[in-house]
Amino acid sequence: MSRDRGDGTDWVSATPFLAAHLAPFAAIWVSVTWTDWALFAALYVVRMFFVTAGYHRYFSHRSFKAGRVTQFVLAVGATTAVQKGPLWWAGHHRLHHRFTDRDGDVHSPRDGFWWSHVGWILSRRTKRTELDAVRDFAAVPELRLLDRFHLVPPLLLAAGCWVVGGPGGLLVGFFGSTVLLWHATFAINSLAHLVGRRRFATADTSRNSWPLALATGGEGWHNNHHYLPSSARQGLAWWEVDTTWYVLRLLAALHIVGELRRPPARLLDQARVRDGAFDIGMFRSYWERAARLAGERLGDATGRPVADVTDANRGTGWVRAAERAEVDGAAGPPLSWLITRALESADQLARSTRQGRLGSLPTTAPTEQR
Repeated sequence: MSRDRGDGTDWVSATPFLAAHLAPFAAIWVSVTWTDWALFAALYVVRMFFVTAGYHRYFSHRSFKAGRVTQFVLAVGATTAVQKGPLWWAGHHRLHHRFTDRDGDVHSPRDGFWWSHVGWILSRRTKRTELDAVRDFAAVPELRLLDRFHLVPPLLLAAGCWVVGGPGGLLVGFFGSTVLLWHATFAINSLAHLVGRRRFATADTSRNSWPLALATGGEGWHNNHHYLPSSARQGLAWWEVDTTWYVLRLLAALHIVGELRRPPARLLDQARVRDGAFDIGMFRSYWERAARLAGERLGDATGRPVADVTDANRGTGWVRAAERAEVDGAAGPPLSWLITRALESADQLARSTRQGRLGSLPTTAPTEQR
């Protein structure tokens, strides 16, 4: 596993997290009204937008532009979802994209479903904010302050739910929607790399899933997103519902946000699995699974050039591997060597095909920001 086996659960933060899951069940002892359920629905939908548009598409990927006031509103709104601060969220998400499904990915399903879904959040190792990954936003004083006191907005929201709906408003409206919001968001890290369809051949195992997309305002088009991470639009086909994108279009028309980044048509016709594009992500996944079944763990081949198989003094790389295998008493090159070389070659191919795609995406007509 790519994560450190020594990573343990931080029970100081895990205890209230687990307690929040029990809070909605306490509603059986109080009177729950339609107002409480209206709070539940409204808080889920609105806060999901702040997480997807704010924490994800803006702070993590800068897929559109916003003025300083709008930027702060997005950050405050997202903190009410109780998913820590904007710098913490964006920093870890940028690391996820930098090392997706490889060593260094903070929540890859290759380390197990539980870890990718929620275990990584409760780990002591991921508790700190990765400021080096978000230097652009870490320089903004109000964002640093909000990241430090990220629990203040949700506590104020919880108090407001109590005022509006009493115990039912707090237990159902606030805690119920918060827990559902957590697991819908977490499912993108876990399920969206395990179930669904792949349109584009990416260097990871991301999938598109319409149930997850409906539950998360468009985030379930996860393979689309990993193919074009800086695009403000994730539902690329007309039938791929992306409510976050629709709201961003409206905000752009109102001059609240601007310069929404969109993929050009030429990129949408490239790297499609159905057209026979080499699916590096699934290739890696299948071969790593084979290595695990063989009882061996591959090192991360990313970033290392393909080994030069020629050697004027010693012969080919295959011969050198065979010599090492002979010393080890094996009949030929070890399985780990064969798989590592295959993955190195695949990684190099993936890097070459990504050139030009991860650059700046065209934007909509620039709009004046407020």
